[in-house]
Amino acid sequence: MSKRKAFLEATSKEKVEDFLRFIQLHKDKAEPFDVEEVVQEMPREQREALWRQLESLLSEILLELPPDQWEEEERMQQESVPDAKHVMAVVDGVVLVVAASLRVLQDGDSYSTLLDIAHRLHDVLVSLPVSEAALQLHIQKLFEAWWKLGLLEREKFGRVAFLFSLQNSFLLKKPSAEIERVWSLHDVLASLDYTSEDNKQIVDLLLQCFHRPTHIRNDDGKRFLVSLFNWDVDFIGVIHGTIKNQLEFYDKGVVDHIAEIYFRAWKKATGDFLETIESACIQDLMQNAILLQRKSPVHSKVRQILSYFHSRKTSHGVDKMLYNLYRPILWKSLSVPNFEVRANATLLFSEAFPVHDPEENSKTMDLNVQKQLDTMMGLFDDPQPTVRANATLGVCKILSKFWELLPPTIITDFLKKLVMELAADSSSPDVRCSVFMSLTIVLDNPLSHPLLEKLLPTLKYSLHDTSEKVRAAFLDLLIKVKAVRAAKFWDICSMEHLLARLAIDSQTVSKRIVNLLFKSFFPVDESEKEWCCRCVTLIQMNPMAARKFYQFAHKHTATTNIVKLMLAIRRTLNSFIQVDFDMTEINESNKENSTQAGPVLLGQDMSVVSSLLEVVAILWRSVEKALKQNEEAHKYTVAKFGNVMTKYFKAFEDERCTAPLIQLASFMPPAAVPTFRWAVTPTVTLFDLLLKQANLAFLSLPSCGVLSRLRRMNSGATSALFSQLLDCVCSWGQVADILELVSDWLSESVPMQTEKATKSRKVQIQETLEAKPDLALVYLEYLFSHTSTREKVLALGEGPLRQLHTVLGNWKSVLYTYLSSSTEDPNSPTVQTALKAFIYHGRLSVHLQHSSAEGRDYLISLEKMAVWISDKVLPFLTKHRSDDGKDSGKSQQLASKITESFLTLCRDIFLVGLGDEIFKGEILHMCSLILNSESGYRCIPAILPILKEVANSFVPCDNIRDQNSHDESNLVMLGVVANLFHKIIALLTSCLKKDPEEGQLLCQSAVPSLTDFFQVAQTWQPALLSEVYSTVFAAIIVENIRILQKLALPEEVFVPQSVDEMPPLSNLLLSVIIISPSITSSFLAEVSSSLDSDALSSFTELVAVLHVLAVIKQKGHNKGALKSAAISIQQRLHEHAVSSLDSRELHRCMYESSVKTLNELLHF
Repeated sequence: MSKRKAFLEATSKEKVEDFLRFIQLHKDKAEPFDVEEVVQEMPREQREALWRQLESLLSEILLELPPDQWEEEERMQQESVPDAKHVMAVVDGVVLVVAASLRVLQDGDSYSTLLDIAHRLHDVLVSLPVSEAALQLHIQKLFEAWWKLGLLEREKFGRVAFLFSLQNSFLLKKPSAEIERVWSLHDVLASLDYTSEDNKQIVDLLLQCFHRPTHIRNDDGKRFLVSLFNWDVDFIGVIHGTIKNQLEFYDKGVVDHIAEIYFRAWKKATGDFLETIESACIQDLMQNAILLQRKSPVHSKVRQILSYFHSRKTSHGVDKMLYNLYRPILWKSLSVPNFEVRANATLLFSEAFPVHDPEENSKTMDLNVQKQLDTMMGLFDDPQPTVRANATLGVCKILSKFWELLPPTIITDFLKKLVMELAADSSSPDVRCSVFMSLTIVLDNPLSHPLLEKLLPTLKYSLHDTSEKVRAAFLDLLIKVKAVRAAKFWDICSMEHLLARLAIDSQTVSKRIVNLLFKSFFPVDESEKEWCCRCVTLIQMNPMAARKFYQFAHKHTATTNIVKLMLAIRRTLNSFIQVDFDMTEINESNKENSTQAGPVLLGQDMSVVSSLLEVVAILWRSVEKALKQNEEAHKYTVAKFGNVMTKYFKAFEDERCTAPLIQLASFMPPAAVPTFRWAVTPTVTLFDLLLKQANLAFLSLPSCGVLSRLRRMNSGATSALFSQLLDCVCSWGQVADILELVSDWLSESVPMQTEKATKSRKVQIQETLEAKPDLALVYLEYLFSHTSTREKVLALGEGPLRQLHTVLGNWKSVLYTYLSSSTEDPNSPTVQTALKAFIYHGRLSVHLQHSSAEGRDYLISLEKMAVWISDKVLPFLTKHRSDDGKDSGKSQQLASKITESFLTLCRDIFLVGLGDEIFKGEILHMCSLILNSESGYRCIPAILPILKEVANSFVPCDNIRDQNSHDESNLVMLGVVANLFHKIIALLTSCLKKDPEEGQLLCQSAVPSLTDFFQVAQTWQPALLSEVYSTVFAAIIVENIRILQKLALPEEVFVPQSVDEMPPLSNLLLSVIIISPSITSSFLAEVSSSLDSDALSSFTELVAVLHVLAVIKQKGHNKGALKSAAISIQQRLHEHAVSSLDSRELHRCMYESSVKTLNELLHF
């Protein structure tokens, strides 16, 4: 039996297993059986018989188990029902044979049976389970082939194939293949009616394509999106509206693709489609680019789309299209009263220049271009700086692009106007800055260099402009001049002026000056001796500028060059003190570069010597990390400087040399500096005393030791006096000695601690100096405020730091003494010192907890501090009389400082994510106790940030499983936060009643924290969020009702137009609410909810709500929510119409005013 006959007989229900076996043979690449070959070899009658049998097989198998039951669990319990997988395998086999039949279909074949099969498969596809993606794809491809062959009812099957391809392009993670299939079926749209309700699903999906960056970026996707503009004229406006709504969420790259889609759609369109794209899309974008506020998130993106069209002006028809579309809107926009519109129009005008009709004759075209140039010149004199700045940018772009086409007189007039007038515009630094930024664009055209070389020197004093951004822009211009070699920058601005500005200016400006001067004073292509010569020259010209220059030098050259310069300076310093050269070094330098052998001669100028030492210290610090990564280079550098450090201390006794020498010593290990290794001994030995008697001058600096110097430092010493000493000790690994000194001073200063006996004795002479707790805390602040020293302190481990932690904790007793006593003991430490020690105790707890691998010992320590404040400090927040009858105002102020300091520390702990739930609960409990105390309202500005950080830590996470596991505890914690917030609002209300002046100051200080809290609250669940805003809304309404009830005369009735006209608490809350549209939306939702619940029904309440809405309306957003609330008020306000008209004049006036406000809201 032949394969054809066997296969034909297998296509029946009785031999369905044979049929599936044939299908499996076809899918097996190792088998020679191919369904398409078999069908192709069949004669026409046999093929038609095959199709009839396939239709019968498909009908019978689907009759037994329809597709809508393939996923039902009931069939599993019925033995008579066939397996769904078996049924789907049969259907898949039928699809495979039909698809093969379509590929070999010949003219004259009757395929009515195939059409019946296709109808059945259409029903299968519609009800197919989502899990059967493979079968769905096979049927989809079958219908795609049916469409492309142009067979009967192709519109029906093409529509289904197109719909499913479109849906799959949204579902797949890698949709490129599906997007390609969608593009191949785009002609299906021509057979669909845009206005039909049956195609509404397809229309929605088509619009969804403009929401998907994957479709917009894909080449086939772009072709498809371009084709949508040619489907239906009415659909163009819908597409454009969708793009405008999404424009805010597109990134810059996607906007470029959107611009390309618009341009290609315009190029391809004809007739009504072209007219609609130009008027409804491109011209609408032009109007939006002109009318939108510059701070709008979509303004820059609209301009980006138009810039794409401007950049394609060389394409056929673009110039004329831009001319026709800009003509009715651009020219009048340049002269409207609104300066933002003029500024936007100026930018568009300059980008589109020249706006002309290419079909005009040359004379008319020249006249139009001249008018446009005159218009641009006139914009230089606009009264608004923004317009002048935009005109400056636009003119410079025009000059750069059309320099060779413009008359020389026009070019000269423009540049003179820029350089002579606008660069010195005293009314606006933005205009001056724009001149220098824009001139860099002109420099891109080499033809501009000769003229600018003559004009730019007149700008030299701009280097000393009062505005930093102007100085920075001017330096950017000089850097550009140097880069394009348009002129010599020192002819524009002298070296003396540049160095003077480098010495005193900010980092932003200084970096640019260093960039400009780097090759002048650090010519990397020259010898090291030349580097050193330039260094000495720079020092002699301006020592302060030299320090700044070498501070940023490492950003412009390799670390190797920095080290070479340091060693070159070392050779120069050695020559100054006549130190013999190391012969190996000389020999090596002679081999490599003979110019390095001889050092630079300094004469006897100690100021240059001290500056060279400072330069070496600055250079070493700048490459310290990089140098340590190269162990060999680091050892070599340390050895070279270590050999001469003792002699430097002996020779360079000038006070200016001391600081850089100590700094240099701090970069080296103690073994490399023998003198300093001996100097860090914490005690003065008998050998020290003998050396002092011998009057060895060269040991005068280290003889007292670095630690001895730190011990003898005065309590009021500034960081400049001890910072380098502390850096040295930390670099040499002696930080434990510093902590011991700090601990000793702090422990000795605490009362009842000074009489403790010394635990051990040493055979040595001790330095007996008084304890300096203030200085100890200053040292501690420096150690923990700098990354390098803090890392070395924390590297000591928990042991030494735990002792310091304990000592700092003992200072709580000093604070309590000041709280409970009305008299001050002159022998006791000051209250400021005790408060600092208390704060550092908490800070050290944070560092130790962060460094701790496990456990929460130091969080427990912080919780004990919170308990101590609750038990010992909070009672003093209440004013009371002391035993001697004196007022305890000082104790109250101190209690407030202690509480606020600890709250600030807790906020920082939450900010870095260290606090666990237990700690958060304890702190929230303490906040509750504070707010319940008599003067706890004073701590509101410190409590609000804590509420914000706690709430922020419970923001819903992306992982649904993790979120569900924490939902219950999160809701409890957020509920506590909401209750505390309610208490804060109540306290603010109470404070404003009792003491309005103090209450307003408190409200002002709470604004930043309140803003942050509202932003975080936006992430809460609706119920909790509603609780927050209901509290806010109630407080605002109650305050406004109180004001309305005080009105006595009709003349006093007015509707507030801004938050400044609202009562104090309403002013605070509304000023925060209207900052963010999302916050405003949530607040208005609560307003509408309260109105719908009939919680507000009295006339005064409704008037108060209208006043709130009137203030929000001035912001200009959330129009829908405002109108919704206004409609709710309108339904209730009419109930008071009769009573108000019949009542006294005041109520009538309030009603009329309310109706007017309501109408304004309804027509907003």
